[in-house]
Order: sequence, then C-alpha cells, then structure tokens
Amino acid sequence: QDINAYSIDKAIDDLELLLKKIGVRRFHLYGQSFGGILAFEYLKRSAERNTNTMEDEGCLSVILSSTPTNVTLVEEEANRLLSNLKQEHLNDDGDQDPTLVAEEFRKEHQCRTSEMPVPLKEAYENAGSVWRGTSAIQNYVATKAANVDTNVARMPSALVLRGEYDFVTDQCIEGWISKTDPLFNHKFVRSKT
Repeated sequence: QDINAYSIDKAIDDLELLLKKIGVRRFHLYGQSFGGILAFEYLKRSAERNTNTMEDEGCLSVILSSTPTNVTLVEEEANRLLSNLKQEHLNDDGDQDPTLVAEEFRKEHQCRTSEMPVPLKEAYENAGSVWRGTSAIQNYVATKAANVDTNVARMPSALVLRGEYDFVTDQCIEGWISKTDPLFNHKFVRSKT
C-alpha cells in the first residue's frame, strides 16, 4: 500500500490510455471532488501539449462538481464546519458524541438525506485505504497551465458546481471562477450553487 504507487499524473495517463483504447474522439468531461481535480489536470496537460487543436476532437466541455482548488483550504473549511457542529452538540458535561457529530456533518454538508443511501454506503465500504481521504493529495493546489501566455491550446468551457450546504464552500472554488486570476485560460467558466 505505497502511497507513491499512484499519482495524479498516473491517473491522467490512465485516462488518456482509456480514451485512446476505446477510440473516443469527442467527449464532455465530468469530475466530482477528486475526479474534478483529475479532470482539470487532464485539461491542463492537454492545453500544455496543445493536443486539442481541432475543434471536433478532444474534450468539448467540463463540469467540476464540488471540486476544490486547494486541498488544504477545503480541509480547513471542513474542520471549521465540523467545529461549529461540535459546539452545537455539546452535552451537559461539555462533551459530544463523535459518532453523532460525524453523522450530522454528513447530513448537513455531504449527503443531505436522513439515511446514507445504500450505494453510497457500499462505495465507502469498498473504497481503498491509500487513496481514501486527502492524504495522497494533501498538498494539491490548482495552478494555471504552463506557458499560458504563449502557444497553449484553449481549455474547454467549464461549469463549476457546488451544493448550497457543501463543505466545498464558495471560498474553495473561487480559483476556478476568478475574473482577476483565472486558472482556466479563457473566460468561459460559469458557476452554480
């Protein structure tokens, strides 16, 4: 269980290999959370290689859903929200039940259902151990494509989504939609809460 046996770059290599193997030439890309980080890094790599030069090939658009630009920031936001819940659930002795607080966090900021849906519960039960949580990507901060002012292909239009009560807060997605210092190399980025 070597944390270095896999990486964002290796995941992108796998995506490129899969697209080539199955012969996909045109596609729309959707990434949720860490998958959104992978989607952005794939698009950035493609732009840097200038591989999406024909308008009828490659990624046509991307949706980043609950995708932070900075893992440390999203951890800080999640801890802030968790701390608020802990204060709300103090008992008479000044303690709180960690299981109750974790369940309330899930209901408030992850999956707003009274019970965790069975498919989601099964997914968590079957998740790996090395790439679970943020330890494998704890230092990730999204950056612009290299040589953004030179011969870099334009990245596709983007939609950035987040839930109203999501722990991936507005602050966590600001870099995707910034007008002053955008991470995408164009202005065709929209957001929706």
